Parts: sequence; C-alpha cells; structure tokens
Amino acid sequence: MANDGGLARIQQRLNAIPKRVKEAAGIAAKAGAENIADDARHFALASKDSGDLIASIVVTPAGQSTPPYSQPGGSTLVPDGAAMVTVGNSDVRYPHLVEYGTSKSSSRPFFFIAVRLNKKGVQSKIRRAIAKAAKASWGKS
Repeated sequence: MANDGGLARIQQRLNAIPKRVKEAAGIAAKAGAENIADDARHFALASKDSGDLIASIVVTPAGQSTPPYSQPGGSTLVPDGAAMVTVGNSDVRYPHLVEYGTSKSSSRPFFFIAVRLNKKGVQSKIRRAIAKAAKASWGKS
C-alpha cells in the first residue's frame, strides 16, 4: 500500500463527523461572514462615490460560487461548512485599488480591517457551534 501521508486516515475521521456538526459549523460560519460583510460595508462608506463598491460586498454560503471577478479569489466554489465574503463583481473591478491605494490616491482600507476586527469572534462562534452540536449528537449517528 502506498504511503499517502495520512490522507486516508484524515478522510476517514472527517467522514465520521456527524452531519449535524457540519451543519452547525456552516450556520455559524455564515453568521460570522455576515458580521464581517456588515463591517466591511460600514468601513467602505468612507470611499463611497456611487455605492457600487458597497453593493458588491456579498456573502456566499456553502455550495455556491462567488461572483466572477470578486476579490479575493474570483469565482470560487465555497466548500461545505464555510461561507465567503467577497467584494467586487463584473462591474466593480477596483476594490483592491480602494483597499491598498494607488500612486495617485491614498488607501482607504475597508475589507481586511473588517476581517481582522471579527476574526477571533467568528472563530469562537464556530468553535462553540461545533462543540454544542457534537455534545447534542454524542452517541448518535
């Protein structure tokens, strides 16, 4: 048998996680992503010109694809138990220029400051949801 670096063991353990735990993690991740998106929209008000940038900040739940041309990552399929906050779309292709600035305009951070502000809280929310679901489904299959 070829050495897969422990991948088979990890996959076996992941497949043993009850469905309720995965669902609880997904719900908590989506709620945390909504918090990040709300703060990003608030911070983006400083750079409001037409409102298109603020309208392009969206949360994509698990199993769906992020908008094309969104930052960071472009069109990506969101994995189970996760949610993604993206900014930008096919009409709004300049979020990185606002976030980091250019040689002719100063930076007006809005996205990653919202991520950093909410990171610990979102992680805690997800951990609590997983622990609660695991305790509730202990011994059930």
